[in-house]
Amino acid sequence: MSKSVTDPVAQEPGTAKRPFGMRDKIGYMFGDFGNDFTFILQMMFFMLFYTNVVGIQPGHVGLLFLVARVVDGFTDVGLGIIVDRLPVKKQGEKFKRWIKYIAIPVAVASALMYMSFVADWESYTARVAWMTATYFLWGSVCYTAINIPYGSMASVISADPDDRAQLSVFRSTGANLAMLIISSLLPLIVYTRNAEGVAILDGQRMTIAAVVCSVLAVVCYAFCYFNVEERVIAPAKPRGEGGAGIGKMLASITTNRALLTLILAALLLLLGNLFLSGMLGYVFLTYFGNGQLQAGASLAALLPTFALIVVAPFLGKRYGKAETGAVAMIIAGVVFIGAYFLQTENAVLWIVLYAIGSFCIAVFNFLVWAFITDVIDYQDVRTGQRDDATVYALYSWSRKVGQALAGGLTGAALGWIGFSAEAAKAGQQQPQEVVDGIYLLVNVIPGVCFILVGLTLLFLYPLKKNAVARNVEILAARRTGSMAENDPLLNK
Repeated sequence: MSKSVTDPVAQEPGTAKRPFGMRDKIGYMFGDFGNDFTFILQMMFFMLFYTNVVGIQPGHVGLLFLVARVVDGFTDVGLGIIVDRLPVKKQGEKFKRWIKYIAIPVAVASALMYMSFVADWESYTARVAWMTATYFLWGSVCYTAINIPYGSMASVISADPDDRAQLSVFRSTGANLAMLIISSLLPLIVYTRNAEGVAILDGQRMTIAAVVCSVLAVVCYAFCYFNVEERVIAPAKPRGEGGAGIGKMLASITTNRALLTLILAALLLLLGNLFLSGMLGYVFLTYFGNGQLQAGASLAALLPTFALIVVAPFLGKRYGKAETGAVAMIIAGVVFIGAYFLQTENAVLWIVLYAIGSFCIAVFNFLVWAFITDVIDYQDVRTGQRDDATVYALYSWSRKVGQALAGGLTGAALGWIGFSAEAAKAGQQQPQEVVDGIYLLVNVIPGVCFILVGLTLLFLYPLKKNAVARNVEILAARRTGSMAENDPLLNK
């Protein structure tokens, strides 16, 4: 198959787009670099900040996550439909324009979530209200408005599946760069000890760190906007015909087996991965007694994953993206469950196991964004309509449900084992049964989830290597004005 830049239909008529290349990959990488300066910050520190600094009960933080994700079911899908159907005044900026307009609002909203002065308010209700309002502003409004167009954009930067796999790898690289900065540097800055020698999270330092991350996010979004080209332009409908009705389109998407299975895998992945991330601060502060160890653990987990810039596309091309991801996730699950049965108090040993498991998770994460472009192609093959942003919005919402379940479960689980927010805010030690419970939670729940992700991909997900190749051939034939023999629309 020829590259999309030379495809007379895939490329915007009447314009000369530069060939797809490293500039696009680096630019797209910076998009998720920017996203994750606010997303990973929220993932790792939001609950810890509000339980240990502001003094909110973990169950209330978890409830916020659950309610917000219900709201996101409407905002995500609604935004996806708007992006797909909003007229494009400047061709080649169907998705890019959202990055330009929302970059600063999402950064400001993120910084507002970590204002340490809120901890001084006497009213518990007022503190909860601030937490709720700023979280909704960031997650359900601003982050949705920038992340869905950004994620959808991968399918129009190039029509070539190998290019898209490269975009997925570079997107994950951007996320890992943000993770590297946030998880390895911030613990050294925001974790301190009080006068009694108990490890704590410093609220004022957390505020400054959040503001710096927001500024860096805006810089990264600018790099993305100025270095990525949209090349795949959907052909105009004949005789002024519009797309399918919204109800019919949504019904078609919700019968897309590949999307539904990927949503299930995403729910399990995010539940396990974000639960693990949310518990990291607790396991190092409470179980190992040194929050700054999290910096070393993050370095050990993240630095090896940069080899996946080369390795992940090779594995995906050689064995198939779904096949590679499934095996990696099963190995990750076995490693974490094994760590629990070891019952180790040796922080170095646990960090080694955490790094091995994290590398396996990264194998899947480096390829997962190419999964969704395969699903968008599959939707096109089935229906003749791409609906890029709407498909991505449904997938994005499923990831947010996973985030909510992880946040809700983290808060609930901490409550089940007897974790005291009042004791944490006062800088006091937790009882031994709480310490032991945190070690169980950080290993077993993620381990089970990761194994289930692998089994879902192996036995339920339909877009294995050969199926993806067939879909590429069908769409390539359509772009030349013909139809492949196995095209499902041939007899319609």
